[in-house]
Amino acid sequence: MRPESPISAILVAWGNAWLSGHAGLDEAADRVENTCGPTVVDEMPLRAYLAGLRADGLHEFRLALPAPGDPLGLSGPPAFNSAAVDAGQAAIAVFPDRRLGLVPSPDLRGSSYVGVRLTVHDSGPVRPDLPSVAEAEQQLSVAMRAATEALSSVDGPAQVRPDRLAHADGALAPGYPARAHRICALATRLAAVLRLADERGLTSGQIAARGTALRDLDHSIRRAIVAAHHAIFEPVRNP
Repeated sequence: MRPESPISAILVAWGNAWLSGHAGLDEAADRVENTCGPTVVDEMPLRAYLAGLRADGLHEFRLALPAPGDPLGLSGPPAFNSAAVDAGQAAIAVFPDRRLGLVPSPDLRGSSYVGVRLTVHDSGPVRPDLPSVAEAEQQLSVAMRAATEALSSVDGPAQVRPDRLAHADGALAPGYPARAHRICALATRLAAVLRLADERGLTSGQIAARGTALRDLDHSIRRAIVAAHHAIFEPVRNP
């Protein structure tokens, strides 16, 4: 499963909208599957699995967007962390007394069936160091300025086709504050720019200069997306 696949983010956003009473279960499950294809959790259809989790006390979803050396959103155990880092993402189902990590992978059957399989892992407690939307927005702004300054001195700037960003809207779900929608949309589009940047024609030194700035920006982008997806449970503040 590629890190840029939206499955975990959409599941967290619409799962939280459902759990907070802003969407129904059918609408949440449909949003996930309309975007990502038929989804099963181990061998159970997504809708039935979510209903079972709610009956067991599920009250929140959390998003993890880790990268090698940066386990953003993860708190163990090692088996879950390793699977999530390999996938570049995970959703964490939070119960009063336990957590379950859901890691996506492609579900390919026959010549035409393309869906998503979520594998269930035990997960550690919710990390206390995850940023608020306000903190993530400030960090993203700083990283954007630093990246702009670093890249302005590099010849051969990245070429990005605007049409390739058409689906990188970063949409959340009902119930999220306007600030979270705004930050998630910006961070998602920036993530698409990083993936589509064309480094052809640059020297190794130019690539290195760009890489340092963009690694910092990538870290801030992932933190902003994670923060935005958790904002539905933050105290309401003015944007």
